[in-house]
Amino acid sequence: MGICGYFTMSWKCLVVLSFRLLFLVPAGLPVHSQGESQTDSKVMDNITVRQGENVFLRCAQGDIVTHTAWLNRSSILYAGEDKWSVDPRVSLVTLNQEEFTIKIEDVDMTDEGPYICAVQTSSRPRTTSVHILVQVPPTIINLSKDLVVNEGSNVTLMCQASGKPEPSLTWKLLSPSVDLVSEDEYLDIPSISRQRAGTYECTAINDIATDVQTVEITVNYAPSVSEGRDVGVTLGQRGVLECEVDAVPKADFEWYRDDRRIFNGLDGMEIEDAGQLSKLTFLNISEADYGNYTCIAINKLGSSNASFVLYEVIEPTSSTLVQEGSTNVLLLSSSVLEKTSSETFALPAGPGAVQDGNSGSMGTHVHTYTCLLLVILLPFLLKF
Repeated sequence: MGICGYFTMSWKCLVVLSFRLLFLVPAGLPVHSQGESQTDSKVMDNITVRQGENVFLRCAQGDIVTHTAWLNRSSILYAGEDKWSVDPRVSLVTLNQEEFTIKIEDVDMTDEGPYICAVQTSSRPRTTSVHILVQVPPTIINLSKDLVVNEGSNVTLMCQASGKPEPSLTWKLLSPSVDLVSEDEYLDIPSISRQRAGTYECTAINDIATDVQTVEITVNYAPSVSEGRDVGVTLGQRGVLECEVDAVPKADFEWYRDDRRIFNGLDGMEIEDAGQLSKLTFLNISEADYGNYTCIAINKLGSSNASFVLYEVIEPTSSTLVQEGSTNVLLLSSSVLEKTSSETFALPAGPGAVQDGNSGSMGTHVHTYTCLLLVILLPFLLKF
């Protein structure tokens, strides 16, 4: 007849049988009766819950229930109104003729597995089984540290994450932003260049949520100084030579006049370094300042230099402007006189020549062009 008899099964035997079902049936599989069953067994749909949420386990009762209990793999949770579990997260919600409901708060991965509601009635015992599936948001648990490498080095980044369902991982370079780099927990960067320096983002994602963390890669390289630009400055004025460099780590600057190093504050010169730029300022240019200069940028990986020429620019003086103006006026006056002579002062050919009616106006034309010449020369005469 079985373990304890078909109709006379004791409450203790029902609990023992429920534990057998829990331990013998693989997790998440339906419970099927084999042979001559001593109990009615029912399998409910799986309950899927996210980590940290609450779950309710409900079990129908019916008439003339003598004993009822909720069990999991390791222990009895509730036997009727009596709490057997020492877990404070487990509590009784409802116990009456219709249902027997308990609650598990703040569900964790340890709560995943099969649960059985065992009911003893006056006719025959029955069990209801349900499987709890716990989903866990992804968490990045192992990530490479920030790196400082020299240009040309081989780099491997690692990102590992936990979660349920198992999260997928992706790597990409954020700054400068580029397309997807890798869809694996490892990212290999052979012979890294300075263009590949920046912030790398690892993303772990599953059906529940997303976790994102970043790694910073700094790529060191030797200085590269921009081509020097020659500068022309007037004597006695302020002059500036600018030296711009691209380097990681930051470069130190040195300025030279021929083979002599220049120091800040000496010989009327100031040196100002600001990040990737160095300025050599001449406060008051003298004849001795004109010449060749060299800027050298140095870091631990190497050096680079650029040459500059500081040359003199001569500004036009007031006497030069007057001289140039008077020359232009004289040239203009000469042109006007030549034109006047050719058009107005032509004499008749021979003593017997006949003059036309306009010959009497010759004196008037001479007077007019004489006045025009005075107007042109007047500004020049007033300068004296």
